[in-house]
Amino acid sequence: MRTHPRWAVQAVAAALLFAVAACGQQEPPPSTSSAAQPATTSCASKGGLTMWERSGGNKEMVDMLVAAWNAKNPDCKVNLTYIPHTEMVGKIAQGVASGDVPDLMGMDLIYAPQFEKAQQLVDITAATKDWAELKTASKGHMTVATYQDHLFGVPLYADVSALFYNKDLFAKAGLDPEKPPTTLAELRADADKITALGGGIKGYYLPGNCAGCNIFTVGPLMWASGATIEAKGPGDEPLVGDGVKQVLQFTRDMVKSGNVPEGARTENGETFHLQFGSGKVGMMGTGNFNITLAREQNPGMKFGITLLPGMAPNSSASFIGGDLVVIPKGSKRVNDAVNFMKFLLSDQTQVEVYAKALNLTTRSDMADNKYFKAEPLVGDVAKALTVGRTPYSTTFFEQINSPQGPWLKMLQRAYYSDDDLDTVIADAKKEMKAIAGRS
Repeated sequence: MRTHPRWAVQAVAAALLFAVAACGQQEPPPSTSSAAQPATTSCASKGGLTMWERSGGNKEMVDMLVAAWNAKNPDCKVNLTYIPHTEMVGKIAQGVASGDVPDLMGMDLIYAPQFEKAQQLVDITAATKDWAELKTASKGHMTVATYQDHLFGVPLYADVSALFYNKDLFAKAGLDPEKPPTTLAELRADADKITALGGGIKGYYLPGNCAGCNIFTVGPLMWASGATIEAKGPGDEPLVGDGVKQVLQFTRDMVKSGNVPEGARTENGETFHLQFGSGKVGMMGTGNFNITLAREQNPGMKFGITLLPGMAPNSSASFIGGDLVVIPKGSKRVNDAVNFMKFLLSDQTQVEVYAKALNLTTRSDMADNKYFKAEPLVGDVAKALTVGRTPYSTTFFEQINSPQGPWLKMLQRAYYSDDDLDTVIADAKKEMKAIAGRS
């Protein structure tokens, strides 16, 4: 069973990144040393390749991709090692500093800008300049893989957030199972009716102690309502737009009305991925990984997927997450690593590995395939790629993902206190700006 990606990130890892990887540099220009050569989808030289990937991500998908490469390239197989997620950032930073690095690696996409700025990744711009596949590669991944117009990685796999809803509970509550909510007001009304069923059933789920879960699922509600969240850099203004306060009021009302399970208050991400499959939650923001998980947990449950809505009718947004594949500075097999990237983006791999396993393709033009047509839910969640975004900030961890950061503090005050929301937002805004100003 797949564990949920990203949520249990520890502050020590990010701190180590800045202490070791940044090496005191503030605004270095992208380096073109160790530049890669144009790629094929096969080996350039013989001998095994080493690859690191974080645990807690989409292990099944990465295993399948590596197996597919190894079957095609028996003379230079990829030897894959999983690093505990909470140790990955620090281990990469230490490895780059010491020269003890793998040939290529998977990286939680949200941390890529930090490593790019610190010149710790190989620039693949020249090697990939003629790749037509990049034109349809996941925009969120490509955004964070790019620094000062230089490219440093390509998508390894994609996670997108969407609204999952339990059709069985919709029917029991007298709602139309084929008409999910298209606004936050409709979501609240539907949740009220589902919660009224009683018996431990709740209309909605909000993870109360998980910063990453909330940027993945509540962040899009704000984006869909016209707001911006993080400060991209020094001087940038975070938490802009009426949608911030509107969504905080919506979430506060959902908690106070009893639509959210009491146990969600302590949810730190460890069991977030198991909540929808319990059959006790009417609706929740979650990711494409939950299609398989929910069916494993609750084979008889009927459910649907729609886009995460905003305040206005037919407004929607999604968080595009997942991993990039990148090449650390010091890699001795740069050309083969680039060939592996080309292999991932190829038509054959996109359809016969990603889509066949009912994982999202990382190219939008590959979503129209026989496997997705046979499984409409995957097609439904793939629509999130068209409205998705990935935040770009070299201080994303400190502003958003840190368990002690201003994002989670703001949400917890909204969910569980009666503090004035304008004050709550102002406090978070001040802290986010201070963090961005130190970058």
